[in-house]
Amino acid sequence: MFETIIGLEVHAQLNTNSKLWCSCATSFGEEPNTNVCPTCLGLPGALPVLNKEAVHKAIQLGTAIDAVINKKSIFNRKNYFYPDLPTGYQISQFEVPVVGLGKVEIDFEDGTSKIIGVTRAHLENDAGKSSHAGDHSRVDLNRAGTPLLEIVSEPDMRSAEEALLYLKKLHSIVRYIGISDANMEEGSFRADVNVSIRPKGDDKLYTRCEIKNMNSFKFIEKAIKYEVQRQTEAWEDGVYEREVVQETRLFDVNTGETRSMRGKEDAADYRYFPDPDLLPLIITDEMIEKYSDIPELPDAKKERFVKEYGVKAYDAGVICSTKEMADYFEAMLAVGISGKMATTWLTVELQGRFGEGQSVTNSPVSATKLGELVKAIEDGTISGKAGKEVLDYLMENDVSVEAVIEKLGLKQVSDDGALLAMIDEILSNNEDKVAEYKGGKEKMFAFFVGQTMKASKGSANPQKVSELLKERLA
Repeated sequence: MFETIIGLEVHAQLNTNSKLWCSCATSFGEEPNTNVCPTCLGLPGALPVLNKEAVHKAIQLGTAIDAVINKKSIFNRKNYFYPDLPTGYQISQFEVPVVGLGKVEIDFEDGTSKIIGVTRAHLENDAGKSSHAGDHSRVDLNRAGTPLLEIVSEPDMRSAEEALLYLKKLHSIVRYIGISDANMEEGSFRADVNVSIRPKGDDKLYTRCEIKNMNSFKFIEKAIKYEVQRQTEAWEDGVYEREVVQETRLFDVNTGETRSMRGKEDAADYRYFPDPDLLPLIITDEMIEKYSDIPELPDAKKERFVKEYGVKAYDAGVICSTKEMADYFEAMLAVGISGKMATTWLTVELQGRFGEGQSVTNSPVSATKLGELVKAIEDGTISGKAGKEVLDYLMENDVSVEAVIEKLGLKQVSDDGALLAMIDEILSNNEDKVAEYKGGKEKMFAFFVGQTMKASKGSANPQKVSELLKERLA
């Protein structure tokens, strides 16, 4: 039996207006090679100037993961050649990063949790982007120089499930504190996944393979599972040392396999040395105090939802997994409804109707409107069943909840007089069944409720019907 060892290096692109070392814009989707200047092109004589906003965002991340903020850190040149790296080196941090040891807590569905250690988080600039078609390759340097925060975990994860929980929690944190849009499709949040195995009970770390530039939770899970299987089979077949070498691998989404890309470099291969153009980064106590004032984090919000709104811990975790859903939930509650009903109608009814690409951020039904729908159910205006019809209509039409209820004729009858008239007629026409009920056959009560609902064509308030029937049959 083998144990899986996983460590992750996450690159979060910081949402600053300009690049890390110059004033060029960081906007996505511009014409190739338009957001460039002598500095990000690495032209002779151009000097880097540190973007202070990137430093502020690093402090925020450090605070959010309960990490050490190093008051003095160093920028280094990480030397390697790649066509989309104009300078021939990346300015990064090596010996002393801006953010030191921290932690992220992950939660399992059974209610247990685990702490994943964070080794460091350091600032560095991104490279450009290469594209290949036939015999031609093109380089777009718009992305060269954009600010990244590389968040490096300890090798504390033991399964693909734990790796995904860690990544999703980290993704949630950076979005909650607003330091990155973390758009995975655009590459604003991507991970290098380091995987190795060892016999259970062994505490040695064996050869790790790095799966590079993963920007999909689904594919990260598949890549880890494939790589664990590949390494396990190599060990069992006696070819581990030959087949599993320290290297960078790519994940092929078409075949579901990882394949070798290049040998994995060690730190010495990058010839790190302090960047002579940049002074050490000094962070003052005043800066830490100012930028450690961060918004409510997912775990704190989850705890508050459980205490204030009576939401189950698991449901609260689902709702707080993204800031957008948590905000949507609280906007629903502002209408004046219960946390339990809001949870059901958000996580089950609304999300169950979402199609491909839909979420609360582009939902055709606003939080206020869904809250009003739930309120109509809670105050007895419509039944829960009718509420589903209303929601179906709202998913296709931009109208008010009240208008839909009127249009579809779903308003419940709660008037005592009208309901009593129906009840009295039903009891009068079924005297034999009334006698059975009074003789101890309590199951007949459901018959009377059903007959009343049928007589009202489903418009009677079931709770009110039960109350009035009990009075009449007493």
